[in-house]
Amino acid sequence: MNIVLFEPQIPQNTGNIARTCAATNTKLTLVRPLGFSLADRHMKRAGLDYWDRLDLTVVDEIEEILSQGSCFFFSSKAERIYSSASYPADALLIFGSETTGLPPILWEKYREQFYTIPMVQEQRCLNLASSVAIVLYEALRQNNFDPLISQR
Repeated sequence: MNIVLFEPQIPQNTGNIARTCAATNTKLTLVRPLGFSLADRHMKRAGLDYWDRLDLTVVDEIEEILSQGSCFFFSSKAERIYSSASYPADALLIFGSETTGLPPILWEKYREQFYTIPMVQEQRCLNLASSVAIVLYEALRQNNFDPLISQR
């Protein structure tokens, strides 16, 4: 699995996601520009001592990684529910910026690969770190938690 964050803006979210990725042996890819420095103390604190166990890649363009696995995009504006997707072990789980989401060009090109997490309509959206954890654990469940159980 590979979590892809498109232009993340909040260091604490990215730090928490990094911690989740390290704890699940999941790759993390960040697509620039970032709304913070990778040395930001808030982001590092959120990740605590997990940073040395994180498989982290930073790219300038999302197109650099879209061919590296099966792509699944997540947005509060999508219609299909995340749990209806079948996630292979090479899944790229792609999430947009906390402030602007994913760009229209991705919606146009990959509309059939967009999914959402259900929630009441009156709410803005879930926190990015929470959304990543929800989707990642569903994808891991579908793959029998192989990256986690095989290490026991």
